[in-house]
Amino acid sequence: MPALPLDEAGKYVAGAYVVFLVLILVYVAIMAARLQRIEKELRELAGFAETRAEVDSIAPGRGSEAQSISVSSGPRESRGGDA
Repeated sequence: MPALPLDEAGKYVAGAYVVFLVLILVYVAIMAARLQRIEKELRELAGFAETRAEVDSIAPGRGSEAQSISVSSGPRESRGGDA
């Protein structure tokens, strides 16, 4: 004899399927929201990249000004007492 009669077990099986379906729908909704947020951030980054590319094409070399400044790397005199 089963633990539950088959006519009552069907209700619990159906309930389990409903709970599982709800969990799947919640998961899909969360993933869709995350995807929309990531796409929005990606569009913003693409806009920044396009703006920077336009600025670089208008004024080439602006981005490399800091790199062209060189610091003297010659030998430094020590002011200590090791002579």
